[in-house]
Amino acid sequence: MTSDRTDEPDVPHTSHRPSQAVVLAGGQGTRLRPYTDDRPKPMVEIPGTGTPIIGHQLAWLAAEGVTDAVISCGHLAEVLEGWLEATELPLRVSVVVEHEPLGRGGGLRYAAASLPRPEEPWYATNGDIWTRFSLREMADFHAERDATATLALARPRIPWGAVETNEFGHVLDFIEAPPSPYLINAGVYVFSAAFTALLPTRGDHERTTFPRLARERALAGYPLPHGAYWRAIDTAKDLTEAARELAGEA
Repeated sequence: MTSDRTDEPDVPHTSHRPSQAVVLAGGQGTRLRPYTDDRPKPMVEIPGTGTPIIGHQLAWLAAEGVTDAVISCGHLAEVLEGWLEATELPLRVSVVVEHEPLGRGGGLRYAAASLPRPEEPWYATNGDIWTRFSLREMADFHAERDATATLALARPRIPWGAVETNEFGHVLDFIEAPPSPYLINAGVYVFSAAFTALLPTRGDHERTTFPRLARERALAGYPLPHGAYWRAIDTAKDLTEAARELAGEA
């Protein structure tokens, strides 16, 4: 299924900043039940917005210069396809359906085969990520390092309160939900055109392709800018907190 929602003429894209993207939207979202009983995870709405996660993602991609997106579906794909058909979208969208699980790496490769400009770089994002930061700046970072792949890095907050002590074991302070001392894969990527051929046809690229590129110093990590919003929507608690955070920004 292809949804062509733009009237812009096709023009050649020669910039190192991608104008095409893949969104992985095939997860079952078992930890988000009952919200995902009748819809795929990216179709879950953030309370108070009236728009599913995928809608926010497509709007963000379009604002960052993306003109074409390929959405890889699996679980309840027809629900997502129906929403795409009925919605006025800010970019051209194609849908591919995984009829059997291919793993994250295999899913990326399968979807990338439908990108309109295979000789150009591309973005990718997991379908359960709610974030806002400059993809253009990330693409510049990727190009400056001549990387084959670049992943965004987030520093999420620890869901528990932390206790600060001194060297003598005295408690000095209690810190509610502090930032993690570790960076994590934020689920947003910039890939060179050559990356597609390095992906497995089945399996997880984070266990195969990424370690290989890391050994070759061809994998870059882009820390999200200070203050950039990022949240993975995995549980009902994440939905509630995202809605509260969004309301706080209003």
